[in-house]
Amino acid sequence: MTCRIVLLHATPVAMEPIRAAFADRWPEAEPVNLLDDALTLDRAREAALSGAMIDRFVALGLYGASLGAAGILVTCSAFGPAIDRLAARCAVPVLKPNQAMFEAAATHGTRIGMLATFAPSVATMTDEFDGFVAGSGRPATLETIVVEDAMAALRSGDAEAHNRLVAASAPALAGCDAIMLAHFSTSRALGAVSEAVAVPVLSAPDLAVDRMRALVTGSASS
Repeated sequence: MTCRIVLLHATPVAMEPIRAAFADRWPEAEPVNLLDDALTLDRAREAALSGAMIDRFVALGLYGASLGAAGILVTCSAFGPAIDRLAARCAVPVLKPNQAMFEAAATHGTRIGMLATFAPSVATMTDEFDGFVAGSGRPATLETIVVEDAMAALRSGDAEAHNRLVAASAPALAGCDAIMLAHFSTSRALGAVSEAVAVPVLSAPDLAVDRMRALVTGSASS
């Protein structure tokens, strides 16, 4: 039986990386895309995630669950509290975009770096990382750099400029035990960042697909 996984997007730039990850890691799944790019636009205008925006996000997720989803994978990292609210109301697994990546990063050491391109996401991601550290018993610190102008370049269709800007910021985190690429969209820069530093570089899409597959089927990608 095909597993339908609803992909909940708040920006179109996250769609291609996760499509490629499913094709590579779990081709038997049936990913279904739900996009509301107004969420990212409005989130950028809010200093903190409002109750109204949480309600909008949860409504979209519940609609996704009604489509016969075996699981819901959120691809935008700026909505942590809304994802928690959605998970509490869903009978199927709801996975945050960076949950699996945080766990993988912690296996590399105690000083973790993160390259982000969407500043409003940093506070919620930091809270999620700190919560993971507190719950896991693995002491770790997070150092984040926001790469200015990279997201604008990507949205304008210039992925090469995006990757170059992200990679240029990576050496500032070269003293970390591992570097995470904060967003699904940032995973495009994996090759460029890996060439710029000698430490392990982690991106979220492949790890998220593997975790969702394990949650839904009980087995990881081969």
